[in-house]
Amino acid sequence: MTAYILCFILFLVGLYGVITRRNLVKIAISLSVMELSTFLLFALIGYADGGVAPIVDPSNPAKVYVDPMPQALVLTAIVIGLATTAMLMATIIRLYRKYGTFDIREIKNLKG
Repeated sequence: MTAYILCFILFLVGLYGVITRRNLVKIAISLSVMELSTFLLFALIGYADGGVAPIVDPSNPAKVYVDPMPQALVLTAIVIGLATTAMLMATIIRLYRKYGTFDIREIKNLKG
């Protein structure tokens, strides 16, 4: 239960960074922290205490197995998150080249 609470706190830290920061790079990092907390939560959902790899052994059917589906989904989400973060950083670099600043409020005021 403690790990779930820590994932939620990590998500809130990222959300705080998104809401309070004006720098686009810091906002992107905060979004990555939020994404990481979600990945950790999904990986924890598939975890089982004392679980083993899901290789079924007919001689011992009473084993507790770890659910591999959330782990596979997290691996897929990491790849998608990496591509999204790369696109976000490319957009931030383009905005910096055009406006010369990372500050959202200055970019909003320039409107050029």
